[in-house]
Amino acid sequence: MSRPPTFTPPPCARARVLRTERGDFAVLDAAPPAAAHSTALLLPGYTGSKEDFIALLEPLAAAGFRVLTVDGRGQYETEGPDDQDAYAQAELARDVLAQAAAAGPPPEGGIHLLGHSLGGQIARAAVLLDAAPFRSLTLMSSGPAEIDPTQQKKARLLGDALGRWSMAEVWQMMRALDPPEDADTGDGEDLRLRWMRHSPAQLIATGAQLSAEPDRVAELAALPLPVHVISGERDDVWPVPLIDDMARRLGARRTVIEGAEHSPNTARPLETAAALVSFWNSVGA
Repeated sequence: MSRPPTFTPPPCARARVLRTERGDFAVLDAAPPAAAHSTALLLPGYTGSKEDFIALLEPLAAAGFRVLTVDGRGQYETEGPDDQDAYAQAELARDVLAQAAAAGPPPEGGIHLLGHSLGGQIARAAVLLDAAPFRSLTLMSSGPAEIDPTQQKKARLLGDALGRWSMAEVWQMMRALDPPEDADTGDGEDLRLRWMRHSPAQLIATGAQLSAEPDRVAELAALPLPVHVISGERDDVWPVPLIDDMARRLGARRTVIEGAEHSPNTARPLETAAALVSFWNSVGA
């Protein structure tokens, strides 16, 4: 679980609803001081939300990017159905295409798509459906196929728990095993409220996806789309050597953020933002 330093957006961003042909999505919309030269669309990971990217918003906006961070269907402030079939990866990928379309006419630099962890696999599925709306793809702490066996076991245990107990009960179990850090998140209260607003069906369905995702690296490598693979120095969801190999197979730019693990977006936001700006500027129109 990514733990953002705060759930309060910076002055450059506003919380709003993005209305699309596939429904409404809660977003944070950050604007640069002058006209944006590019748009960045950021997708959070498993159990995460748009707030996972809060610490990136000011540095990315200052570099001239309009940034949209999105709660996917069933995540935090975006409503979702109770039917697990609604969270099939292809459905979530079509949501991303609808979000890109609803973001408005892209500026000259186009739309740069980024997905963190689960969001990376959804982003990959989206560009494999239709890469035309995007200028680049960044996979952040997201691997080539299924998650590590230890993480698969955790996902199964969580799915089983969500099928038996309430969200509140499962939260108490998780906190007993992994107490939240204090920071600016209300001693864990913002994290708890976010958890409580997730759809259990979304968590069960996407946890199963992470445990069974096929290797689609060759399909992605066949697209004429610049790719950036970014991660921390360590990662217990996908081993870093596996991420290294994926980047090599993709012919992608590879960035390792020193001092970060699975969430460089929250652990080292300034270094992560600098790496993103460098890549996006290098592939601009």
